Amino acid sequence: MFNKILIANRGEVAVRIIRACQELGIRTVAVYSDADADALHTMLADESVRIGPPPPSQSYLCGDCILEVARRLGCDALHPGYGFLSENAGFAESVLGAGLAWIGPSPAAMRTMGSKTSARATMQAAGVPIVPGYQESQDDADLLVAAGRIGFPVLVKATAGGGGKGMRIVDAPAELPAALQSARREARNAFGDARIYLEKLIRSPRHIEFQVFGDAHGNAIHLFERECSIQRRHQKIVEETPSPLLDADLRRRMGEAALAAVRAVGYVNAGTLEFLVDPADRSFYFLEMNTRLQVEHPITEQVTGVDLVKLQIQVAAGQPIPFTQAQVGQRRHAIECRIYAEDPANGFMPSVGKVLRAVEPVGPGVRVDAGVTTGDEVTVHYDPMIAKLIVLGEDRADAMRKMDWALSHYVLLGLVTNISFLRAVINHEVFRRGEAATDFVDRFFADWLPPANEPPDLVLAAAALSELLEGAAVGATPVAVGGKAQGDPYSPWQHLGGYRVGQD
Repeated sequence: MFNKILIANRGEVAVRIIRACQELGIRTVAVYSDADADALHTMLADESVRIGPPPPSQSYLCGDCILEVARRLGCDALHPGYGFLSENAGFAESVLGAGLAWIGPSPAAMRTMGSKTSARATMQAAGVPIVPGYQESQDDADLLVAAGRIGFPVLVKATAGGGGKGMRIVDAPAELPAALQSARREARNAFGDARIYLEKLIRSPRHIEFQVFGDAHGNAIHLFERECSIQRRHQKIVEETPSPLLDADLRRRMGEAALAAVRAVGYVNAGTLEFLVDPADRSFYFLEMNTRLQVEHPITEQVTGVDLVKLQIQVAAGQPIPFTQAQVGQRRHAIECRIYAEDPANGFMPSVGKVLRAVEPVGPGVRVDAGVTTGDEVTVHYDPMIAKLIVLGEDRADAMRKMDWALSHYVLLGLVTNISFLRAVINHEVFRRGEAATDFVDRFFADWLPPANEPPDLVLAAAALSELLEGAAVGATPVAVGGKAQGDPYSPWQHLGGYRVGQD
């Protein structure tokens, strides 16, 4: 097993990896930019090293800077988390070339599945259903002919894309030239690769993904599905498992297709096969593979009992997957909501500022994976997701009730967040019936506004501050405990003549 792991990431995923390493008895090294000097992940790691200014290109995307830290501090492995350099095959090769273990798949598998066109061809050869499309030429005239053959509407998609970048919906032939030009421009700016391809547009599909795992001993398993149909701007905001759409037969067939994909590329470590499912005839199609840990991995952990981050580390250290497909199953129902610092009533515009107070919900079956706490600053430099709220219920109805309760008890003051919006989603009749497709937010929440009786953050912040000040003023002269003055009149340290353990 490894002795020291460098975590080439930030925020909640860095915190998640650090905690898994702590449970395995592995020392951790965090890296941080100037914007994250006091961030939670830098406080929790055994060692923390500055790698540059806030822009990601000068810090979290600076592979040479990160590798220099890993060498200097004697790390023997590197975990990339997700985002940033996690799917960069060149960086993975540099890590391996430096003599460190890469906690992820091989660079070859990353390259094969990281290119949308290469992945489609590989999946087609493996017998995995793919969405009808065209990827043979970049010539506009050829693309126009192909689009007519596929049938409008079609999707223009970036070959190296993700997160909806470089994607355009084209409803008619006359719209295609402008869509090609704008998609190429956006793809070049986002990924440094202007290549595009075409896909048939499936109206109102369901987005279902399968968690997969392979090891260096030839074992391959899946850990069932996650439903990810609730999205805004092609990015997921609510996930659940099991999917309310799948029955036993469809789950079996999709799981077999996911494992065929794993075997086709000799995949090792954690990955996710994403599919679109046509709810009309329940046919499914390969969409893409994410060659890394997914944001929504906690709900799989909740229903299977498998710690995916620990398993990643163990497999990267050469250990086999310690169970078979027959030994893993789904138990109960889990839902995850992504907590964003953003304004859903204003086009989901990001919100920045200081977290004046953070109070996480606590209760049976409630889990929070957070990257910020009270006093932290949310900046313009990084993704506005600040936490993930996960609940585990006895069944789907119980999980929905629990999620609504947990959201209502989640306090984040100082920022505009999507918490009220998420409550509206969870309580919408279409979601509650298990019928929400990928166009759910556009169809039902285009003009959403927060509840009229919801107090502004400044009012809540003032109330919280007043409560803290009032508590500090109660009682006699504060007693210093642990170097901090305590004003809590109910503290056993406040009044030496009060109730104490062992006394009446």
